[in-house]
Amino acid sequence: MHETLSGAPALSGTLDYAFRDPSLLQAALIHTSYVNERPGRGLESNERLEFLGDAVLGVVVAHRLYELRPESAEGELTVLRAWLVRQSTLARWARQLQLGPHLLLGRGEARGGGRDRPALLARGFEAVIGAIYLDAGLDAARSVLMPFIDQDINMGFSPQRVVDAKSRLQQVTQARFESTPIYNLVDHSGPGHAPVFVVEVKAGPEINARGSGHSKRAAQQAAAHAALQMLNVKEGYEEPQDEFDEAE
Repeated sequence: MHETLSGAPALSGTLDYAFRDPSLLQAALIHTSYVNERPGRGLESNERLEFLGDAVLGVVVAHRLYELRPESAEGELTVLRAWLVRQSTLARWARQLQLGPHLLLGRGEARGGGRDRPALLARGFEAVIGAIYLDAGLDAARSVLMPFIDQDINMGFSPQRVVDAKSRLQQVTQARFESTPIYNLVDHSGPGHAPVFVVEVKAGPEINARGSGHSKRAAQQAAAHAALQMLNVKEGYEEPQDEFDEAE
């Protein structure tokens, strides 16, 4: 990185984790919009760290659930894991860290409320976890994540609690067909500032449903909702809202 950025030291204190390589935390805070406004400065967005952090988060959450829920079947563990790693949960954890003010955003993104946008907060949180993993390994990432995971598990989750459409569809297909849904992106159109994604989901031997949205995540939720309707599942999940968000 060729540019020194502010904000990382204060966030490191909030995390209660001291980076050996502070540049990793700096990299985790850089949104694509910030990079696009500063060409030629040697900056890279946090997208690769987000990708890594997403994988680390999944492993740590799955391991913790395995430890704490010995009585739970696979389907219940799957639903709870989905609840813990969904966007709204990660955004809430990011707010607990006061991550938003430290994100490095382009001027337009910042003016548009990006510092409190759930998608940016969730992805920033994943990027920070990815940075911690690169800095000191899985145990360090686990130590940072554990308080967040445990606080939510201790809130008293039950599999009957309302979940999103994708989680509910996975629960239903595992119970009925002993399989998991398969999602495929089948179309992507529209301008860059307002894209439209179309996703198809195969759920069980006969159910194929499609949904569209302004992000891949929204399209997947819409497709899952359509599949649930075809399976005559009318309750136990939140109907998706295609709130405009960053394209994924």
